[in-house]
Amino acid sequence: MQSLYFAYGSNLSSARLLARVASARPLAPAQLLGWSLRTNKRGRDGSGKANLRSEARECVWGALYSMDPDAWPALDACEEGYARVSVEVLTHQDSLQASTYVSERLTADPVPFSWYKQLIVDGAREHGLPEDWVRLLEALPARPDPRLS
Repeated sequence: MQSLYFAYGSNLSSARLLARVASARPLAPAQLLGWSLRTNKRGRDGSGKANLRSEARECVWGALYSMDPDAWPALDACEEGYARVSVEVLTHQDSLQASTYVSERLTADPVPFSWYKQLIVDGAREHGLPEDWVRLLEALPARPDPRLS
């Protein structure tokens, strides 16, 4: 039996997720109601990373993936500083239980590096997320990664 994973950050990029979890297969665009997107998770590199915040009247778009249940430890290791939580997501056809990641390890400087933001934007386009959501992602602030200079 496959597990369901809701990706909303850099793992929206199928290439990035497949590099982490070879069994991951995209299923459908999905909505997570009652949550908002933030970039306030403190990354190991000091930049902001995608995160979720509970907010009753908000929603977050992402991609629903299936993956082998035994792949969770590998993905958990990539998602350091996050807790895996169970959420209910909506696809065009169903309401499904999936797992995703939320962090309480926050940064006072919630700005992602440009390459990280681009993974999210490209992943949103790859999965055909709504254009207004893609525009919201494109409008997120970003900064150059000083390690790439």
